[in-house]
Amino acid sequence: MSNQAKLEKEAMHVLKETSRTFYIPITLLKRTLKLTIGSAYLCMRAVDEIEDHETIDAVTKVRLLKETEKLLEASGDFDAAAYQQLVAPYEAELPEVSLRLGDWLEVCPDEIDRTVRDYTAEMAGGMADWVEKDWVIHTKADLDDYTYYVAGLVGLLLSDIWKWYDGTETDRDLAIGFGRGLQAVNILRNQHEDYAERGVRFIPEGWTRDDVFDYARHNLQQGEAYLKDIHTRTISLFCKIPLRLAIRTLKAMEEGKEKISRNEVEEIVAEVKDE
Repeated sequence: MSNQAKLEKEAMHVLKETSRTFYIPITLLKRTLKLTIGSAYLCMRAVDEIEDHETIDAVTKVRLLKETEKLLEASGDFDAAAYQQLVAPYEAELPEVSLRLGDWLEVCPDEIDRTVRDYTAEMAGGMADWVEKDWVIHTKADLDDYTYYVAGLVGLLLSDIWKWYDGTETDRDLAIGFGRGLQAVNILRNQHEDYAERGVRFIPEGWTRDDVFDYARHNLQQGEAYLKDIHTRTISLFCKIPLRLAIRTLKAMEEGKEKISRNEVEEIVAEVKDE
């Protein structure tokens, strides 16, 4: 097996280990898109795991994220050796997905590598700013800013990838809303855990849980509108699956459940594939 084939196989394995929501739709994509989206997801997850880490202190997180941002923004090939040197002192704490950022970029097709790097860099920089703010969200504008960096950017990157792949044009504001909607569902699902374990409450002052449900619904509707511009079946499937899972999860939480079951996930995936 060639080194590239080995890396691709390992990337798919780590992807499966880190994301129940995105692994399934990524496997339905054709090879070029599968490698591109898989690489992009793993790169963004790499920086997200630094931001979210439960034991690494805030000063260290900010330094790691800002240094990663600089390495990603630099011209020429990504300096994987410099990144390894940066994260080496934290090998025991950081997960594999964060330690192997250079490998995930190796998997990405050369023609779109720069785009993936730029968006991941912007995410790392935005996350560093939010670590410095201790994730304190006062207003809806704060929530919009936070969800832009951790999820709206994913929507924008996807839009750029679709255009590069086959010329598909999508609305960029709706792309941001799509990402925000998925993130809002995560905020609701993890609300008690985030507060208990990290002392973080991603909810504006004066908002009730119902207000967050409204925020999630509004943005998921943006996600549904986003899909109307997509006519490539595999891309449509990729977007529909996480969107439907989020909508069903939101409904389950409104009914007092914590999440949807594995069987329900399988049913939703089958429904989307049959459409």
